[in-house]
Amino acid sequence: MVQGTAQRVSRSTAREINEQIEARIADSVRWHAEHPDGIDRRLRELDEEWDIERTLEANASTLAFTGVVLGATFDRRWLVLPAVVTAFLFQHAVQGWCPPLPILRRLGFRTMREIDIERYALKALRGDFGQIGPGPRNPDTRADHALQAARL
Repeated sequence: MVQGTAQRVSRSTAREINEQIEARIADSVRWHAEHPDGIDRRLRELDEEWDIERTLEANASTLAFTGVVLGATFDRRWLVLPAVVTAFLFQHAVQGWCPPLPILRRLGFRTMREIDIERYALKALRGDFGQIGPGPRNPDTRADHALQAARL
């Protein structure tokens, strides 16, 4: 069954890993609610973060290219490597899962949606979208409001 693009990786990820990723996002937003001077730096870091799709594509293309070069120069049996890698990449495109996915998710690689939730929550805290929450004196509540708005 072909899954929609936006949720296919998180649906194919173990619940506890998704919960850990969500908790790290919430921790970051809460910390930045109390330390707003670090928001700009964190937003720059998020702009540089590789999402899971980009990571899988880079790894798959590296392995496939390596297999083709080794197959062309040393032994044709190396051509099995790009065949397997491209099959895994196709499986990921269709199902949202492939063998490297659980490992990469455990290492902390996030979907673009997960990165964007943190990004937009931080922008909300910074005031980019107007006033949020009950006021600046309650950073925990402001962080919760920012996270809720970013998830919409």
